[in-house]
Amino acid sequence: MLVVMEKGAGAEQIEKVIQVIEARGMTARPIPGGDRVSIGILNNKGPVDQALFQGLPGVKEAIPVTRPYKLVSREVQPEDTLIQVGGVCIGNGHLTLIAGPCAVESENQAMTIAEKVKAAGAHIFRGGAFKPRTSPYSFQGLGEEGLKILAKVRERFDMPIVTEVMDTDTFALVERYTDILQIGTRNMQNYSLLKRAGQSKRPVLLKRGMSATIEEWFMAAEYIMSEGNPNIMLCERGVRTFVRHSRNTLDLSAVPVILRESHLPVIIDPSHAAGYRDQVIPLSRASVAVGAHGLMVEVHHAPEEALSDGAQSLLPEQFAELSHWADAVHALVKPDVA
Repeated sequence: MLVVMEKGAGAEQIEKVIQVIEARGMTARPIPGGDRVSIGILNNKGPVDQALFQGLPGVKEAIPVTRPYKLVSREVQPEDTLIQVGGVCIGNGHLTLIAGPCAVESENQAMTIAEKVKAAGAHIFRGGAFKPRTSPYSFQGLGEEGLKILAKVRERFDMPIVTEVMDTDTFALVERYTDILQIGTRNMQNYSLLKRAGQSKRPVLLKRGMSATIEEWFMAAEYIMSEGNPNIMLCERGVRTFVRHSRNTLDLSAVPVILRESHLPVIIDPSHAAGYRDQVIPLSRASVAVGAHGLMVEVHHAPEEALSDGAQSLLPEQFAELSHWADAVHALVKPDVA
């Protein structure tokens, strides 16, 4: 259930509603809005009686929530979430470009790529310091050394950085260095990690599991939000199917469903969906056309020498072309913002 307060409801009135909820063993989650506060009710064992809130000072209405996911739904928050990090806006009509190598390999490599993607229009720099790989013999990342290099990229090029956090053991370390925490496809249902991300003050980029339904994806985001972190981006990176012409199948049909059902921004990762460089730009154009709020693209200045995912990494000049196309398509579908 969602308790919607009147415009101008005071702190004492809001606190009274919270007390009524918590006195019955449920959890109250205040949700500040544009001109009023709403209070989500969590951990209820069954239907909540609306009469509990009728007549309470400052209460406008109590609305039953029919979805199993509550805080991520538009029933609870009709307006789009806007995430702001390092001067960059994500969601609510903005188009955000995230670019960089799959993995941080050296300071020279990271700085070279960062300079080029920044000049081409990237807003956020991506790069893995810890790399979960299918093979234990593949490059696993530089660890803290990679995080330090990412921090230098942020300082030199004034770009927020996003990198993956793999487990609760290294969470605090990654959290200290990065601006956005990425939870990868293999960890989408790592509930301990999701809860820890919910306790963080950093925005979270939550990738869809490679075989996850949209509802399962929403419920993973609900884990994060229920712990108190409202700043979540959903990242579609392709699902596993029977096809062989690409690494995964990019599910663009998920985007309009997310836009209808949830207020959270949705980012598309065409690099991991495709697995092949020549598919990335066409898939990026389609992603922006269908309404995605941003793209996360792998770029490498020498992909033939990359220690991971070189085949799907764009050359810097190709990323510049992608950036041009993305802005052009966005201007058509979101002319009021562009």
